[in-house]
Amino acid sequence: MATDLSFIDYVVEQAALGERVAFKRMFGEYGIYVDGRIVAFACDNSLFVKASDATSTLTAGLPRRPPYPGAKPYPVADELLDDAERLQALLASTAAAMPEPKPKPKPKPKPTRRGTRQ
Repeated sequence: MATDLSFIDYVVEQAALGERVAFKRMFGEYGIYVDGRIVAFACDNSLFVKASDATSTLTAGLPRRPPYPGAKPYPVADELLDDAERLQALLASTAAAMPEPKPKPKPKPKPTRRGTRQ
């Protein structure tokens, strides 16, 4: 079952991080970004938060399960969706713990054709 866009809208609304939060469709599901850093995945209408040592206390009581078959278990933050303050704190802390995104390489210029007639 794919994640509904209404679920993503709800997560973004509850996170209350304004323009700091974004999402992107990935492999039929969604990645959630804060300040350009991936912090969570939305899979099957559940919110899987990236684990880090810095956020282990915030995710200690959350259940863990893989977002898709063969993946490692992630903390599932579904119970925080109705607690905007805790969700916001978790996502902001996770973003602070994630590395800076790698800059995208500049696209190579397209070769020009020589000898073409106009």
